[in-house]
Amino acid sequence: MTAEAAAAAIRDGVTIAVSGNGAGMVSAEAVFEAIERRFLETGHPRDLTLVHSLGLGDRGVLGTNRFAHEGMLKKVIAAHFTWSPKIQQLIREEKIEAYCLPGGVVQQLMREIGAGRPGLFTHSGLGTFVDPRQDGGRCNRRSKEELVELLHVDGKEVLRYRPFPVDVAIIRGTYADTRGNVSPEEEAIDMDIHTLALAARASGGVVIAQVRQVVEPGGLAARSVRVPGILVDAVVEDAGQEQFYGLGYDPAVSGTRRAHLGTLAAEAPAKLERRIIARRAAMEIRPGASLNFGFGIPGGIFGVIAEQGSEEELWMSVEQGVHNGRMLDDRLFGAARNMDAIVPSIEQFDYYSGGGIDIAFLGMGEADERGNVNVSHLGGNLIGPGGFIEIAQNAKKVVFCGTFDAQGSRMEWDGVKLRVAAAGRVKKFVERVERITFSADYAREHGQQVLFVTERAVFRLAADGLELVEVAPGIEVERDILPYMAFRPRVGAAREMPVEVFQ
Repeated sequence: MTAEAAAAAIRDGVTIAVSGNGAGMVSAEAVFEAIERRFLETGHPRDLTLVHSLGLGDRGVLGTNRFAHEGMLKKVIAAHFTWSPKIQQLIREEKIEAYCLPGGVVQQLMREIGAGRPGLFTHSGLGTFVDPRQDGGRCNRRSKEELVELLHVDGKEVLRYRPFPVDVAIIRGTYADTRGNVSPEEEAIDMDIHTLALAARASGGVVIAQVRQVVEPGGLAARSVRVPGILVDAVVEDAGQEQFYGLGYDPAVSGTRRAHLGTLAAEAPAKLERRIIARRAAMEIRPGASLNFGFGIPGGIFGVIAEQGSEEELWMSVEQGVHNGRMLDDRLFGAARNMDAIVPSIEQFDYYSGGGIDIAFLGMGEADERGNVNVSHLGGNLIGPGGFIEIAQNAKKVVFCGTFDAQGSRMEWDGVKLRVAAAGRVKKFVERVERITFSADYAREHGQQVLFVTERAVFRLAADGLELVEVAPGIEVERDILPYMAFRPRVGAAREMPVEVFQ
């Protein structure tokens, strides 16, 4: 089937579930583009519901931005929106309904739908903005549905995420044979392509698979097939398909070859503030630990680990399903070179939900006096948590990494002391976060260790809020820290941050 024929088969008002991550990983761009072109030319398909777990796009026209047209999109159910500012705008302007759920929840709910079960029962999301006692995942005034309910099972609180029909699943692999078997063997990640196909099949819907090449039956190794042909209705061949936007296929990223990385070595971040945070956060690592890294500032820790040559002592993973290797950062976050394993993202979330992470390094949009953290709703804009909620809620130790303040903040290091050259215009330590993406009360109840690492100071989660435990050399608490916080943390005998962090 051509991409145009696939687009023509999509009816008005259907629910479409798509796979993909970041800058084009397993994103069926040819099919997305054909659907968008048809709408712009004919006004159809319209009133669509779009479902996806992790964010995908280029912050411009690609990925989920293809669906961001008034009239074309009626509702979105997703975990991450950063890569699609056009959808963010439609949400702000109340042009569409918007529901934000944890990334792992979206994938696991697709599995439950695919198995015909009565929704997803889980602890993931308790105490956060997806808890029905708060927002229930609803992200603007137009959003009225109750997708989440609070239940009690064996005396414990759980959330039930309600199932819904999936009419169309759009997935991507590298190859398909003429029997419809799909292999993602040269992709950076597998994501949730099998789960989405299951959900559409169980709902009586259709599955459209985009691939780079179609081969004859028997042309695929059975072990490489992720989606068997019985689940696939149509295959779209796109010979120009790329591994990432604007980048060809790299066998070291797909795991089919191991590259010599001498000239591709990761480096500690160049920006002073980010380098300080990455190096201080990395001091929490212990040999043999199972580690997870979030998008943004925590991604700089990859370079510190590479700089120290300590990769072999650790086990690193990210929610996209990659284990170990030289992790990639920024728009390629979620992929790696020379990894040990690539598993489906949903299986990675199962591992995280079960407590498989010893230490998680995550971003911090803002934190409040209770110790709650918000990364999902910032400045009136819906960002979404991606995999943050499952990771932060279940890791044994959480290290939040972020600059002390934002927008204009600039630090200087003279070799001995750190100086605030310019304070940021936006406080990140606020009296009350805009939305709760990480619940401090849940963390206390479950005995998690929690640190907040900034370039000026380090805080820890205490029984009654935040406690200042370290201060950078040259930084004075009364002059450089307290005036830029909306609350006063507990201030005890804070020690000096290790000087090697600043060198």
